[in-house]
Amino acid sequence: MSKCRVLLVDDEEAYVETLAKRLTRRGLTVFTANRGERALEVLAGNPVDVVILDMKMPGMDGIETLTRIKRDHADVEVIMLTGHANVDAAIQGMEQGAFDYLMKPAEMDDLFYKIEDAHKKRVLAGHAANCP
Repeated sequence: MSKCRVLLVDDEEAYVETLAKRLTRRGLTVFTANRGERALEVLAGNPVDVVILDMKMPGMDGIETLTRIKRDHADVEVIMLTGHANVDAAIQGMEQGAFDYLMKPAEMDDLFYKIEDAHKKRVLAGHAANCP
């Protein structure tokens, strides 16, 4: 996989730090945000291929964040992370353009392969960021 740029959006700081380290070790460029509003700021200033988006956050929730991402960055793929109680929200997200969703806590391999699939979709569509 060519160098993929990923944005992790989750309000659980320890989870984001651990996930960022693991994905970086697998060769990905990782940006992080702890709120939906911050995710939009990161996206405005950085080319990103795939967003990993938690559904339940304070402030702007996952669905609202997804809607804004798809409106302003339609070619960015979004993978949603959801708890068991939020499967309906994940399905709603899929209807609004999310690439896929995973249940939290997601297995690292499952998440990595899902990111690879989303990145391949962008490459095939000709939208992947040109990474060094």
